[in-house]
Amino acid sequence: MDSQANNPLHGITLEQMLVRLEQRLGWQEMGRAVDIRCFTHDPSIKSSLKFLRRTPWAREKVERLYLNVFHVWGGKSQR
Repeated sequence: MDSQANNPLHGITLEQMLVRLEQRLGWQEMGRAVDIRCFTHDPSIKSSLKFLRRTPWAREKVERLYLNVFHVWGGKSQR
């Protein structure tokens, strides 16, 4: 349980991450930050979820982007 207490993404779903990133950055900026096709060609939450759930390396990049954008490091969450 300690590992989850230290996980800044605990309780945040992938869908929530994508929605917040899209609202804050938009698809174009997300595609620049993480160069994956589901962000750059006809992007949608549904297609992005499908791809990211099957592609661990891409999901890790999106999680890092989320942490960087929303400053979740060190208890400074802007939820």
